[in-house]
Amino acid sequence: MKTVIITGSTRGIGHSLAEAFLARGCNVVVTGRSQKNVDAAVAGLGASYGPQRVHGAACDVTSPEQVEALWQAAATRFGQVEVWISNAGMGHRTSPLWELAPETVAAVVETNIIGVANCARTAIPRFAAQGHGQLYNMEGFGSDLSVRHGLGVYAASKAAVRSLTLTLVKETAGMPVQIGALSPGMVVTDLLLDPVKDDPEMKAQLIRVTNILGERPETVAPWLAARVLANTKSGVRISWLTTPKIIWKFATAPFRKRDLFADLDGSTPAAR
Repeated sequence: MKTVIITGSTRGIGHSLAEAFLARGCNVVVTGRSQKNVDAAVAGLGASYGPQRVHGAACDVTSPEQVEALWQAAATRFGQVEVWISNAGMGHRTSPLWELAPETVAAVVETNIIGVANCARTAIPRFAAQGHGQLYNMEGFGSDLSVRHGLGVYAASKAAVRSLTLTLVKETAGMPVQIGALSPGMVVTDLLLDPVKDDPEMKAQLIRVTNILGERPETVAPWLAARVLANTKSGVRISWLTTPKIIWKFATAPFRKRDLFADLDGSTPAAR
């Protein structure tokens, strides 16, 4: 029974990953910035999988002290941690860089880059000390240097995460630590449509593309979790939306009718 910490797991792909790991017999530590949201997520997951296997801790990943406290809380509850998934992320509305507020730019950079670095600084030495452990960083749009109008800061932050992940693979060579990346593709969560909510034309276009290439988090998360638990190598990039899959989805799109945004509980979909 492995213990898994997932930052940003009170909703979206993080919450679906928590469910997927619990379904596979793991202990899970749920985190988010809001204690209220953490408590609600823990209550729901505990009711389905047993409260003894779920722990929650409020954590702002931009704070090194809170990230350290998160590890200590997990270790106190479950003894040790085998897997850490740095999933917490922040997006911004679709706008050119110069139209974004300076505090928005700072918040995206601090959450998506410094937050990931804080998690790595905490997890890697402790994994090394206990003799084993896996750290996975969550990728997103921009990880492959893709460019989209109005998403420059978010994309740059994810490109930085990709670079940091590759560097950590090199820096931990010879250590009993595995570093990897998770790439869920286009997932209907609260990070996808929020940036374009004030642009009806771009929103409609994004919905059309997402219905071709995208998935709901509960579809992707079990696939990712299974491969994390089966992986034994460092430097692995676990990617859901591969090039052959993209080609197949576009080729078969005329024959498939999909509406990933129907019956969603009223929350605003967004992108990871």
